[in-house]
Amino acid sequence: MEDVLEVYSSPYNENFPVLCMDEKPLQLLADARCKIKMESGKSERIDNEYIRKGTCCIFLFTEPLSGWRYADACEHRKKIGWAHHIKWLLEEQYPDVEKVVLVMDNPTRTISHYYEAFRPEESLHTRQCLGHRRSDSLKNLNHELKAWYVELNHKQKGIDWQFSTDDARIKLLDVTGY
Repeated sequence: MEDVLEVYSSPYNENFPVLCMDEKPLQLLADARCKIKMESGKSERIDNEYIRKGTCCIFLFTEPLSGWRYADACEHRKKIGWAHHIKWLLEEQYPDVEKVVLVMDNPTRTISHYYEAFRPEESLHTRQCLGHRRSDSLKNLNHELKAWYVELNHKQKGIDWQFSTDDARIKLLDVTGY
């Protein structure tokens, strides 16, 4: 993990972009009943019942120092889908760079609290884009994802990484007790 922190703390270099990739499973849900619109002096009425429309996987890419983001929802989480996204990333987004440094999570999350400290982008995505809304199809979800990352890319807001190696050691001690 310290190697990852060293990568994050390195200065921006356009010939060696540092990219982070993560995946997020999501249920596709539709409302079972229509919402009742707000009236003057009354709150909006929402029924919590939903209809499950399947599942999907969101691939989330970010270049923290430049502020670039991309998200795409796919029907399945399979190796071939991952490979297509990586191919797109290297051939279409970064075709002229010398080397791409790709930081990805480990699918076996043994120390979940420690791991969560390294997921600022997914947390941002969940709060800003998904919130508590429901998406009932991949088409609708990808439309919302695109609106989210296009707006953030336009703002060019990078990530101010402040979590140091010393912080990680303290956090790991807190979680494991060692």
